[in-house]
Amino acid sequence: MKATPIHLEHAVVAVTGAGRGIGRATAKAFAARGARVAIGDLHVDAAADAASEIGEHAWPFALDAGNRDSYAAFVAAVQEHVGPIDVLVNNAGIMPVGPLLDEPDSVSAAQMNVNFWAHYHGLKLVAPGMVKRGRGHIVNVTSAAGKIHSAGLAMYSATKHAANALSRSAREELDGTGVTVTAVMPAAVKTQLTDGIPFGLDRFLMLEPESVAQTIVGTLKGRPALASTPRGLTLALDLLPFIPE
Repeated sequence: MKATPIHLEHAVVAVTGAGRGIGRATAKAFAARGARVAIGDLHVDAAADAASEIGEHAWPFALDAGNRDSYAAFVAAVQEHVGPIDVLVNNAGIMPVGPLLDEPDSVSAAQMNVNFWAHYHGLKLVAPGMVKRGRGHIVNVTSAAGKIHSAGLAMYSATKHAANALSRSAREELDGTGVTVTAVMPAAVKTQLTDGIPFGLDRFLMLEPESVAQTIVGTLKGRPALASTPRGLTLALDLLPFIPE
């Protein structure tokens, strides 16, 4: 898939859920390469703290990613104060853990809002401007859960499957416009998102947010449809359907 190159020096990069974890590490990684970074987060204090740490190349913004009006206000504010968005990283996500039949409908709806609809809002609100300018890149941080199923994470897995499908389909529709979409699928990462999961010794094998951030930034080079952390995870997940249940 051909795409117009994006040089990060002075490029405008918007990252959602960037007050902490993967989003914060991603914002720092882009800023280190000369990009102008817009940090969107539900917790404005966290966004401001991240921007303060990064320095003059970062701006904090309030964002409820699962709410379209809030997302639209975020995009408008970024365009006004930082500039047209060259790279959008849809990173915000939530992961409640527990049996599906015990999960309140409001919790299930919240997961769909943040883990899926936020990606949809980002595409609908940002991609048209990118297409008009003839260049842009959108990274949807989904999850390895978007390729598997797991007891206790039924709704979470469903939202990530949906986000992966949306990313792949939108990518095909944007082919030839100069705009690309990549779904980044990390394994378990050491962030607040995974704090509620009772990992055993395998917790020591969990990824650092910085590893995922490097993968996200790295998608600017080849603009792949899918990328994973650790490298090779995508192939391993593709082989799972051939293993008896």
